[in-house]
Amino acid sequence: MAVDELDTRILRLVLEQPRTSVREYARILGVARGTLQARLDRLERDGVITGTAPDLSPAALGHPVLAFVHIEVTQGHLDEVGDALAAVPEIVEAFSITGGGDLLTRVVARDNAHLEDVVQKLISLPGVVRTRTEIALRERVSHRLLPLVESIGRAASRS
Repeated sequence: MAVDELDTRILRLVLEQPRTSVREYARILGVARGTLQARLDRLERDGVITGTAPDLSPAALGHPVLAFVHIEVTQGHLDEVGDALAAVPEIVEAFSITGGGDLLTRVVARDNAHLEDVVQKLISLPGVVRTRTEIALRERVSHRLLPLVESIGRAASRS
């Protein structure tokens, strides 16, 4: 999907001020409310905007330990293991990957002992061969999309 300069300005505003109304976005951008709403609807329909939920902090919810657990799966059991991961509340993301392992999960825990319990639960899942855990020490770049959006917008304006 092509994102033009107005789309970029809209996305920047949505990222920077997520709780602002459509009417206020339109006023800030100097476009008609209907135009803005049509653009937002298209961005959602095309899968550019995928949600409106607030960002939550696992640490503030009592789960300050963040780890990445690589999971090696018995051949032919990837879907089963992937489905089973959805039942583990401490897994906040899981991806099929290339390289060492078959799945990469982002796991949060209350402390290291709790993390060990979660890893033991993962090891016991049918189809899991082994795991490898890496504990994150400090976040260096938080999840962000604004620099990407701005880069795409600059490229669109040059076209």
